Amino acid sequence: MSTLDEIVRRALAEDIGRGDVTTASIVPPGARGHGRLVAREAGVVAGLDAARATWRALSPRVVFRGKVREGQVVRRGAVLGEVRGPLRAILTGERVALNFLQKLSGIATLTRAYVTQAKRGKILDTRKTTPGLRALEKAAVRAGGGVNHRASLDELVLIKDNHIAAAGSITEAVLRARKRSPRRQIEVETKTLAEVREAAALKPAIIMLDNMGPARLRRAVALIRRASPRTTIEASGRVTLVNVARIAATGVDWISVGALTHSAPALDIALEVR
Repeated sequence: MSTLDEIVRRALAEDIGRGDVTTASIVPPGARGHGRLVAREAGVVAGLDAARATWRALSPRVVFRGKVREGQVVRRGAVLGEVRGPLRAILTGERVALNFLQKLSGIATLTRAYVTQAKRGKILDTRKTTPGLRALEKAAVRAGGGVNHRASLDELVLIKDNHIAAAGSITEAVLRARKRSPRRQIEVETKTLAEVREAAALKPAIIMLDNMGPARLRRAVALIRRASPRTTIEASGRVTLVNVARIAATGVDWISVGALTHSAPALDIALEVR
């Protein structure tokens, strides 16, 4: 079973419980129907595959056809897709399919807003995702034009403040990581210019500049470029649509934004059954 199918299975089990008593009471077993997914506001579409998988899981006779592409910008009133087949399955899957579409399209829409506002550099997501939905939410970030940071703890060594506290210093933490995981890329989180100098001297693959204002970011970027030109520079912390352009203008390579996945408002999408 694929990751998507497993996510859909769990979502349907949660929503249906012991059975859709409303639909079973009202809709005859052999009834067929046709529905359209309509955007009630403008945005970027994501989650079409999840909607398709939802109805497919309920009945192989349900046919879902997307009318737009994943990552496409749509206007209010746009038809995103059509679903045909057994009406009971269409209605039973309605809420789950819409939940996926609305949430993931909201993430893609917010990501596109950050990418557009920043104008330069790459907008990255974080691991601040809904438990169990990370794969789908990170796909939605890509649909919005963003870039995925690590999806799991085994992808790279990211030394954060608590790791530094446990090791005693940035230098000791990096030395331990290189000894234990010599083939892994290392990223170091820094909060002060003193920490930036210490990290840059070690020449890690990535240095994160956490919660720094534009003036301090510029100084940190200049310091890293001199000491470790190949190091990728990431800005993180308190990034908003209001300040992302100023952060990007400091010369950082990446800007990570937890809000892409933990605070994106759902896009308003409806299923209109005919």
